[in-house]
Amino acid sequence: MADAQDQTSENELIAQRRANLAELQRLGVATYPHAFARTHAVHDLVATYGDRSAEVLAGTEVRTATAGRILAIRSFGKASFLVLSDGRARVQVYLRQDSLTEREFQVLKLLDFGDFVGVEGKLFRTRTGEFTIWADRLEFLAKCLLPLPEKWHGLQDVEIRYRQRYLDLVVNPDSRQVFETRAKVLAAFRRFLTERGYLEVETPMMQPIAGGALARPFVTHHNALDIDLYLRIAPELYLKRLVVGGVERVFDINKNFRNEGISTQHNPEFTMLEFYQAYSDYQELMALTEEMIAFVAREAVGGLDIEYGAQRLSLAAPFGRLRLRDAVRAAASTRLGREVAEAELREIGAATALADALGLDVPGGAGPGKIVMEIFEALVEASLIQPTFVYDYPTEVSPLSKQRDDDPDTVERFELYVGGFEVANAFSELNDPAEQRRRFEAQLAERQRGDDEAHRMDEDYVRALEYGLPPTGGEGVGIDRLVMLFTNRPSIRDVILFPLMKPKAD
Repeated sequence: MADAQDQTSENELIAQRRANLAELQRLGVATYPHAFARTHAVHDLVATYGDRSAEVLAGTEVRTATAGRILAIRSFGKASFLVLSDGRARVQVYLRQDSLTEREFQVLKLLDFGDFVGVEGKLFRTRTGEFTIWADRLEFLAKCLLPLPEKWHGLQDVEIRYRQRYLDLVVNPDSRQVFETRAKVLAAFRRFLTERGYLEVETPMMQPIAGGALARPFVTHHNALDIDLYLRIAPELYLKRLVVGGVERVFDINKNFRNEGISTQHNPEFTMLEFYQAYSDYQELMALTEEMIAFVAREAVGGLDIEYGAQRLSLAAPFGRLRLRDAVRAAASTRLGREVAEAELREIGAATALADALGLDVPGGAGPGKIVMEIFEALVEASLIQPTFVYDYPTEVSPLSKQRDDDPDTVERFELYVGGFEVANAFSELNDPAEQRRRFEAQLAERQRGDDEAHRMDEDYVRALEYGLPPTGGEGVGIDRLVMLFTNRPSIRDVILFPLMKPKAD
């Protein structure tokens, strides 16, 4: 019954708003004008004059023309107060019948919460000290035909906030702050890298081979060429081709697409920074990453100490360092109440038995390297709250990484964990074309055994390596997850303006 009453009430409000629009049109008001000439945006007006005293404002006679959405209306017969917002700041507007034309006063009476208007007038402070525009001109700009939530924080339904981000931005001021921080993060990464001689490039979004990561791609079809293409899962192989071509420092910030599950940390479309630096290895990138994350944090949020959930995190160097197999051994030993030997992580039978003892299901056909990763994700990952480099990964799960000289089952790779999840992945790049071909062939065997995420053969990339790739370090940073940390948001959907949503049932 309550829902039906709410719907009836909303329908009545919509009908009244449409009636007000019709009345404005009857008055000859241009209900959808083409432009409004502002001298100030609301936030500029507040920033420039908002702290001036009543005496200073009265003495300088500052006039302004500004515009925005109405977030509050208070009427007192022949006078009204409006609150206008440009999404970044609010300002009060005072309108009196004797300061407006007759038609403007009629327009004032037909305004609704959420409408857009333009006003012109002088700045002053009310008797209660409120910074205000005393308007002597009012221009209607657009009607809000659907009622907004009545209270400033009235939109709490998370699904509506994601589906109707425009409404979220209107009524939840902290939502805009998230995306302003995101923009600062992107600008800071670009500044950090370009100041160090990196060239920003754009690599293909549609690729004939889905490469550069282990992931299931989205498939599309090019009609004119009659070929299937894949939305990119990573720009890696194209960026390393550029290093082969002599671009020694290169980066790309753009979208990746992976046809996988959705969670608080995963969205099928997400933003990645990937950068490559010739004559470097993963150890050098660890030091660079500490410097880079600190720089971005200062630029985006003003410091190195941040809150994420109930935790306080420090992004100051040095970050923790943890060898992957050591972390898995320690966690498994604690869980089982016995010492787990490293040999149990390197032989398929022992690794399978260890996973069984821990109660973990592992994918069919998984080798010891994949089993180690399953144990790590189940027992270790969520505990890595303070920034920690987890390094030296199994070769089996790292087909594009260079092996350690002293341990062919291990590659020179690290992942950076903060807040209990991965935010960066880096390695010394494999640049031996014969070994790269062997790795691709091993991945093809995995695909034949049913692993849809195994890497495909890329003959042209192997050919590029045959022209010579210098020693190179490469890294990918998840922009969305980093913004989650910087803005203390629990879900990746909170930091993506338009996250993918399941269609609503009719």
